[in-house]
Amino acid sequence: MTLPNRTPSLDLPLDAAVSLDRVTFAYDRADTLRDATLDVLPGTVTVLRGPNGSGKSTLLEILAGVRRPRCGTVRRSGSVALVVQRIDELVGLPVTVDEVVRMGTWRAGTRIRRSHARGAIGAALTQVGLEGCERQPFASLSGGQRQRTLLAQALVQRPDVLLLDEPDAGLDSESTEHLSRLLAAEAARGAAVVCISHDSSVIAAADRVVELSAGRIVSDSGH
Repeated sequence: MTLPNRTPSLDLPLDAAVSLDRVTFAYDRADTLRDATLDVLPGTVTVLRGPNGSGKSTLLEILAGVRRPRCGTVRRSGSVALVVQRIDELVGLPVTVDEVVRMGTWRAGTRIRRSHARGAIGAALTQVGLEGCERQPFASLSGGQRQRTLLAQALVQRPDVLLLDEPDAGLDSESTEHLSRLLAAEAARGAAVVCISHDSSVIAAADRVVELSAGRIVSDSGH
């Protein structure tokens, strides 16, 4: 998912790429996220973990700006890309892998120069192990390949903040290890990476693990 560039805020905590301060979000008056405070630094991989319904996806979407909190503040610096699991709309469209990734070449309404787009798309597909699949229909891919295509769509943007909702879903162990290395490489280039994962290898490779339960952050290995 391509999200708009964000104007840097002077109120951001020192060096933070995105910051939440006492954020609460509610669906139909029932709090899904309560009093969440979190600063995410560039050059790090943060994993969000917790049981279903604990507020992980809501927290990720608030970090991305997809949802607005009921109270509290959210501050961001730089561009944001979000990789989601809900891809039913794309599966129903007659689009190729190339076309899905090309959607990521648009940032804040400005297209990456056409002369550069082809190389950028090819590099992103190579990163996720889908080189040579440009003309393949997106709907014909396996679940894991679709997830990797959406990851390539995010990578081609070279975002400052990369957010992923269970990017290891549908991946085998070898692909999951590759994903861990890829996320580390994105952090190494300076991106702030936040992903939801239950996979032990992804969690072990993270710089920080934030655990949620019943809408609250209950532990944070970064503190």
